[in-house]
Amino acid sequence: MPVLVIRPATTKDSEGIWEIFHLVVQTGDTYAFAPDTSRADALAYWLSPQVQTFVAMQNDQVVGTYILRPNQPGLGRHVANASYMVHPAIQGQGIGRAMGEHSLEAARQAGYLAMQFNLVVSTNQAAVALWQKLGFRIVGTLPRAFRHQQLGYVDAHVMYQWLGEPPAAATE
Repeated sequence: MPVLVIRPATTKDSEGIWEIFHLVVQTGDTYAFAPDTSRADALAYWLSPQVQTFVAMQNDQVVGTYILRPNQPGLGRHVANASYMVHPAIQGQGIGRAMGEHSLEAARQAGYLAMQFNLVVSTNQAAVALWQKLGFRIVGTLPRAFRHQQLGYVDAHVMYQWLGEPPAAATE
């Protein structure tokens, strides 16, 4: 099995990120992005200066990508949010898990105290199971909050994980 390297993305990774984004989003079954999201809009979002973008590389190819950002501004900024995509041709090979583990450590290193996923589509059973294995809990279910392209309106979960205690100065 080829070695997987996860590193910060650069603009040189744009084509690989776009290929994955387009393939994942066009199915309309896991992300709220419109299936016809343009390359320009996708890359403007995924490579925005307001997010940390990472790529998972195998054999010098982008095989996965994720972004890490604050879930909310200001007083909610200590909670991270992340989004992940794996090339559909190689899903199920541990790349998502590796990126999930990497993101939890990156979040801790960036000073986040928790991570929250706002919209995990309930029918995306592989993602729900993975996040639960990595320590996330379903803290809420939003009835019919996602318009699945094949199934119609389906539930979405809010998932959460506490990462650590704040420094003493932050609680005083």
